[in-house]
Amino acid sequence: MTRIIADISVSLDGFVTGPDPGPDNGLGTGGEALHTWAFSDDPDDRRVLREATARSGAVVLGRHLFDMVDGPDGWDDKTGYGAGEVGKPAFVVVTSSPPESVRLTDLDWTFVTTGLPDAVSAARERAEAASSDRGEDLDVVLMGGGATIGSALDAGLVDSLTLHLAPVVLGAGTPLFTGGAPRTLMQRSVTSTSTATHLTYDVLPVIR
Repeated sequence: MTRIIADISVSLDGFVTGPDPGPDNGLGTGGEALHTWAFSDDPDDRRVLREATARSGAVVLGRHLFDMVDGPDGWDDKTGYGAGEVGKPAFVVVTSSPPESVRLTDLDWTFVTTGLPDAVSAARERAEAASSDRGEDLDVVLMGGGATIGSALDAGLVDSLTLHLAPVVLGAGTPLFTGGAPRTLMQRSVTSTSTATHLTYDVLPVIR
């Protein structure tokens, strides 16, 4: 069964970027420290990355994150999603309007202009098709940014939340949680390395 998994790196004080993020400074000042684990040689970090990307039938991201990864200083063969770990899944971007052009033309992009629920539905269809082709269950991964994941949690669209808790205090930046609807989580796994604590939770349904 295809699940919707939110997966993001976060600082100890709850930020997913450092201060002053912008077009030429997508992760903000000091924000690169959030993703040190993804480039680590630690076998547990490598396993977490490999397993996370291997399960990806489709990936959802917001427009700000798309502009960053598709920009001139964004992804390449060494730093793209699951680079060196897995085949390339479909990518679904939530946006008010599609971009005029795309640099990363070797990736499968779908731009959804009718809101996050429709983007998640489109990604689910792509993941289910990929699951059928590969003969295994694949998931939809919400990779961010923080506002996209926060909105998905508030809307009850997320089945599982994975946080890569980096040992850094950024002091300011883009917060992952900004209030929103209360949610109850059930912890499923914890993996600790020198670069991150990898936490996985089931997101329980709200009882009304």
